[in-house]
Amino acid sequence: MLRYLPFLLIIALTIYAFIDCLNTPEEEVKHLPKAMWVLIILLFSIVGPVVWLFAGKKRVTSGGGRGGTRGRSQWVAPDDNPEFLKSLREEQENKDQDSD
Repeated sequence: MLRYLPFLLIIALTIYAFIDCLNTPEEEVKHLPKAMWVLIILLFSIVGPVVWLFAGKKRVTSGGGRGGTRGRSQWVAPDDNPEFLKSLREEQENKDQDSD
């Protein structure tokens, strides 16, 4: 079984890169058209997927710094979200008024 592991890893890497390439929007693909990347991934079994993963797609870095999420809304937990808390208060007030 161990002698098949390298082949299984190569197949898994190729399938992952192929699906990743197909699911990537055209505007996020770098250097070549998407169809060329698909051919490279399928024709060059080890090199193609590795090159796609490192150079073929614009990667979004996690915004750990100050400017990382500039221009995008950031997810807020419900107990920290003022709009959600306000809606809960209004809902509770409406229930209290209806029960009176």
